[in-house]
Amino acid sequence: MDDYGTLEHLKHYLIKEVIGSTNKPFSWFRVIRRVWLYPERRFNFWWRLSNYFYYNNKHNLANFIHRKIRFKYGCDISPSAKIEKGLTIGHYVGVVITGRAIIGENFNIRQNTTIGIKSVGNDGYIYIGNNVTIGANSCIIGNELHIGDNVMIGAMSFIDKDIPSDRVVFTPKEKNTIIESHIKNNFII
Repeated sequence: MDDYGTLEHLKHYLIKEVIGSTNKPFSWFRVIRRVWLYPERRFNFWWRLSNYFYYNNKHNLANFIHRKIRFKYGCDISPSAKIEKGLTIGHYVGVVITGRAIIGENFNIRQNTTIGIKSVGNDGYIYIGNNVTIGANSCIIGNELHIGDNVMIGAMSFIDKDIPSDRVVFTPKEKNTIIESHIKNNFII
């Protein structure tokens, strides 16, 4: 990620996430055509442009694009977040990723998921490895939090501790005692 934000990196991201084929050479015509024909690829296109402009000190343009896509898709991924190629978002609504996130390749995230730091004044980052999948309605909060490669985080999980590589993690749910205590003979009382 040393040369993150270069035009060459942008092209690699667009080949994987927008064009969808790594066998064909990059062309802006092919990118625009895919964005036009496949609406599900538009968010990635616009977010990648916003991210590119941010890292090339065009913050006003990056923030303008970010505001537009945040309102259109209901998805708030900061333009300063570093996400390698292969970003997949299951459903855009409610996804929030802080600008202090550094995320590896083939990252898959679902709706209503937050990745953020504990407080604004802290200088910590959240590091997420390659091939990580995060289930719906999950919350990852911390400072200097590390999630390894090949990790799957289950739906409705709260993560505030480091996770080593090659793990499946979920937050166990307690039984709903209010509903269970009112069920007798298959009738709700």
